[in-house]
Amino acid sequence: MHSVLGIDVGGSSIKAALVDVWAGQTVSPLASLPTPQPSTPERLMEAFVELDASLGAQGPVGLALPSVVQHGVARTAANIDKGWIGFDCAGSLQSRLQRPVTVLNDADAAGLAEMRWGAGRGTLGVVIMLTFGTGIGTAVFNDGQLLPNTEFGHLEMDGREAEHQASARVRTVEKLDWPQWAERVNAYLSRMHGLFWPDVFILGGAVSENFDRFAPLLTSPAQIRAAQFRGQAGLIGAALAASRASEGG
Repeated sequence: MHSVLGIDVGGSSIKAALVDVWAGQTVSPLASLPTPQPSTPERLMEAFVELDASLGAQGPVGLALPSVVQHGVARTAANIDKGWIGFDCAGSLQSRLQRPVTVLNDADAAGLAEMRWGAGRGTLGVVIMLTFGTGIGTAVFNDGQLLPNTEFGHLEMDGREAEHQASARVRTVEKLDWPQWAERVNAYLSRMHGLFWPDVFILGGAVSENFDRFAPLLTSPAQIRAAQFRGQAGLIGAALAASRASEGG
């Protein structure tokens, strides 16, 4: 068994587990900590080290971060402290753990897991993974190849960012029922379809636990699928990315 530590940073919690990157499944209990507030690099680094120690991890580490990530450096900060912008998160965590670290956008990580083992497995054409949580994350694939750091949750819709209208957090804060929220999601799906003409949308994130409740309310020319890994897709995909990086692939 080839297990790799995957860590996924969310707006409210940080989740981690050891992942069998041959089978695409967790092989340890899920560990989690509340996302520190403020969510500065230093405080999150402390949380990552604590989670690593609690799981007895060895070998490479994959970190899914709500940010555009280039060569291990965070370039944006969506729903985390702005101190992350320009921060070398891969280098900093690697120096603390003394093991290889791979950092990537959280939605990209979720998409990698779904395309390798989940709802997108074997699917060609254009597939867009959408994660609905504190914000809206996006990952775009063409014939299985990822276009990283798309961040289309920040598209403007009716004068606001899409994720400020249709995220799972907005549904909770504004106390929207499923039909009200689905109407907003449909508007977002329509905008995304008009721009990219995907064959498939895969819907993940925390809200996907209730997929059966809202799926009948959604409409799109593209096929709509539930994410198989639900809330664990990010950490599983992060572990996969770390494994590929360590193998040079």
